[in-house]
Amino acid sequence: MIEELGETLLSAAMASGSSDLHIQPVGDNYKVFEHHGDGLSVVKKLSMSEGQQLIAHFKYRANMAITETRRPQLGALTLEVDGQLIHLRLSSVGNFINQESIVIRLLLPLKEQRLAFLVSSQLIQLRQWCDQRGLVLFAGPTGSGKTSTIYHLAKELSRTLSVLAIEDPTEIVAPDFLQLQVNPAAEMSYQALIKVALRHRPEVLIVGEIRDRETAKAAVDAALSGHLVLSSVHAQTAKGTVTRLNQLGIDSAALNQAVTGVAYQRLLPTANGDLAALLDLADGPVENWQHTLGMTPQWEENLADARRNGQITAKVCQRFKAG
Repeated sequence: MIEELGETLLSAAMASGSSDLHIQPVGDNYKVFEHHGDGLSVVKKLSMSEGQQLIAHFKYRANMAITETRRPQLGALTLEVDGQLIHLRLSSVGNFINQESIVIRLLLPLKEQRLAFLVSSQLIQLRQWCDQRGLVLFAGPTGSGKTSTIYHLAKELSRTLSVLAIEDPTEIVAPDFLQLQVNPAAEMSYQALIKVALRHRPEVLIVGEIRDRETAKAAVDAALSGHLVLSSVHAQTAKGTVTRLNQLGIDSAALNQAVTGVAYQRLLPTANGDLAALLDLADGPVENWQHTLGMTPQWEENLADARRNGQITAKVCQRFKAG
């Protein structure tokens, strides 16, 4: 019964393109949420007992400690759902009254990733950047589809070029790439793996996320040495990425040489109920970006055009006006 429920929820999540399943206590019950680019939606309401049994089922399958319901735990497993192998990454923790919740990340194969752009010419510009080598950066909040866009570009490039990815953790399964995963316990940090990766002489290097000075320096050095480096960094605007990298200790002169372009990305709900990526693109000498705040004028123009064309509603247009 519980096993069937778990498979049903995973099957539905895969069919809808969800990135995560959240099973968490809400009042006297449990609720199951699917996470899409524009937020969470409730898909199932369970009794407290059913919710606890479902969490215990997934933890058992992932070799996590079932009796430990308070401390954070991580786990992983691979299941066959609807005839397709799916990799799952699990994270559980208990709240202050020892009610456990779990988040299950669905790592779908690259061929299953769905990608739509609100402005099709933006994908063309990204491809042109990838022809130039250097560092191509992506910014945007969690769940905005940055990794999907990076892998979409890398998949096209892999037809003629070697691609190597370094992530923490791996989010998309791409058998055609060499994928390495950060493992601090084994002294496999981002910067250590980048050094290893460059010995394999890849033409395209994916660095999942730039979080610290060492990773930023390694990514910039790889770009300056002639590689195409695709990576993401936390910033609230495209041009704000330069400020962020400066904060991490990378000087503007190095960035001016290394950065080919930056894309700030959001996933917008469309009028037909789907999601589409809208990008704010910035290229050119980054030395001119440091005192630039907010989105570029092109962002608001693209939003207005999408509203006039009926691609998005007036409410969505207003909601994403500031990025």
